[in-house]
Amino acid sequence: MASKPPKSKHFNFSLILLSICFIFLTITYIKEVQKELENTISYSNIARNPEWFDIITGEVGAKNINVGLVNMDEMLDELGTKAKVVKVSFEKVGDDIGWQDLFPQSTDGSKVSNCPQIPMPRFEDFKELDVIVAKVPCNGFKGKEPRNVLRLQVNLVVANLLIKSSGRQHRDVYVVFLGSCLPMREIFKCDDLLWHGKGWRIYKPELNKIKQKLLMPVGTCQLAPPFAPTGEEIWRRQSDNHTMPQSRESYVTILHSSEAYVCGAIALAQSIILSNSTKELLLLADEHISPKSLAALRLAGWKTKQIQRIRSPFSQKGAYNEWNYSKLRAWQLQEYSKVLFIDSDFIVLKNLDHFFVYPQLSASLNGRHLFNSGLMLLEPSKCTFKTLMKKRLVVASYNGGDQGFLNEMFPWWHRLPDKLNYMKYFPGLTDDYIRRIPDDAYAVHYLGLKPWMCYRDYDCNWDQVVYRIFASDSANEKWWRIYDTLPKNLKEFCSLTPGMNARIWQWRDEAKNASFSDGHWKIEVRDPRSHAI
Repeated sequence: MASKPPKSKHFNFSLILLSICFIFLTITYIKEVQKELENTISYSNIARNPEWFDIITGEVGAKNINVGLVNMDEMLDELGTKAKVVKVSFEKVGDDIGWQDLFPQSTDGSKVSNCPQIPMPRFEDFKELDVIVAKVPCNGFKGKEPRNVLRLQVNLVVANLLIKSSGRQHRDVYVVFLGSCLPMREIFKCDDLLWHGKGWRIYKPELNKIKQKLLMPVGTCQLAPPFAPTGEEIWRRQSDNHTMPQSRESYVTILHSSEAYVCGAIALAQSIILSNSTKELLLLADEHISPKSLAALRLAGWKTKQIQRIRSPFSQKGAYNEWNYSKLRAWQLQEYSKVLFIDSDFIVLKNLDHFFVYPQLSASLNGRHLFNSGLMLLEPSKCTFKTLMKKRLVVASYNGGDQGFLNEMFPWWHRLPDKLNYMKYFPGLTDDYIRRIPDDAYAVHYLGLKPWMCYRDYDCNWDQVVYRIFASDSANEKWWRIYDTLPKNLKEFCSLTPGMNARIWQWRDEAKNASFSDGHWKIEVRDPRSHAI
């Protein structure tokens, strides 16, 4: 009788590996169940032993306090005769409305479209609340900033109740969020957090900023309304007993890691000044920017501030965006109430000052549900900066740089016109005439090889297949018009290095050998910065 063949060692190893995986998954599941149970127990204890209520009672100083409950099943009967508790009923947004409906992949930058209706309660039924208590839905998002319509709806309901209850006299109204899930930082800023304990947070938001937020569309399905032209916005109207403080605002750009963009920053400052801006100009620079360049930048109009650069945790070493998180330093500029951050590969064609009226975070569309971080309106804050620095280590960036990270941190943002950040990017368009920058563009964002890295005679992006999507003679011409207005001693910072010059001529030869039909390689170069090879 034949003996049984010995068991394969490979089979035994696979069986052991599968057993380990099963045990790991079982332990993970048990931990998740325990966590959900702990959250439920913790939330129940918070509701039944409201430490937060004692704090607010001391602040309000009233015998009876009106409390409104949002997205809560409990009625907080334990408050007894100290409070009149009402449940704020509203129709929860249906599954038929998703984040993609609020932030559609593409919309016409010159037109508005209809946004989905987000149901709200009958606010006239809930007047003069002293405290609004809410539970934010965020189960299953595991620490990420969720793009969830119900979460947005709950935050908007609370914000509206806050404004309705505060009245024209801006009476004090407090907001309490219960549970482990935080409110949306885009609406309830960390600066407005007064007290917090285990599972509860008390906010006293700045009412004018909440009012402005509530006038914004629910997503990029509609452009942000034109606040600035009239000066008669609802949120600006003041009661007799309330005035808004004078604000200090600034354009801000940044240079770090090399001096490759010094020329661009000089041209950017010149373009802002030529637009008759009344705002300050501040440039953040790390130790890689020389004293000579800093002196030139100050001569160009920038105030300068020394910073330490911040590494992008999810970028590869040596990548173009390795230190792009340095842009987060803009949130440290607490001397300003608002900052219009603008990359140094921009030029401004029209005055942008009136766009400072928009709230954080306002920007132009980059594609899908994302904004382009090359130009964005933000509000400096010490605690926001601290949050960003902490989250940068755990929140991944889709592109490894600041843009991917900031889109995760501010998923609910406000769309500015595309012509405020007119990106020099023309996929599928071959005719240079179609690539012209429109006369009503406010600012041009120079993607691809930068104008000061080319000759003024034409956009050298035409000479390389991978760069041709960024080519535009019209955009190139607009940049060089700004350059022509610079003082002679600043133009020297836009000189070509021997290596840059050699690269241009190499690309011209490659374009000639490829017989590119646009024929830019045939153009005679007259730029005095060139050196024929």
